[in-house]
Amino acid sequence: MNRMITIALLAAMSSFKASAQATVAAKDAGKHIGQTVKICEKVYNGKFISVSNTTLLYLGGDYPNQALTVIISGAGRGKFKGRPEVDDKGKDFIVTGKLINYQGKPGIVISRPAQLKAVLIDNSKQPALKLH
Repeated sequence: MNRMITIALLAAMSSFKASAQATVAAKDAGKHIGQTVKICEKVYNGKFISVSNTTLLYLGGDYPNQALTVIISGAGRGKFKGRPEVDDKGKDFIVTGKLINYQGKPGIVISRPAQLKAVLIDNSKQPALKLH
């Protein structure tokens, strides 16, 4: 009986560790290729590629200077509301997924809306700009 409990606890602990994701800054994404991560960043721009029904979202800068490209697969695009390449521009998101090398830059392929969650950034704690 004790052995079964020990095995169950070890299995639970290993599955928890496997599901945990590190939170990484978009500018550091290239150092974490192959890892499953969470990245919080603004969508600067996006692009829809009609031939493959693929959507590209550029985070952390506009193309070609983006820190990260989020790739919404053609099969997954229908699960998203509206047109993410237009509707999500200028908004902050947390994207979760495995980092890959996409055309020489870090990228994350997503297929479910749960992998791309909108967040509100509280800018009220930022110092006020002084206008002269």
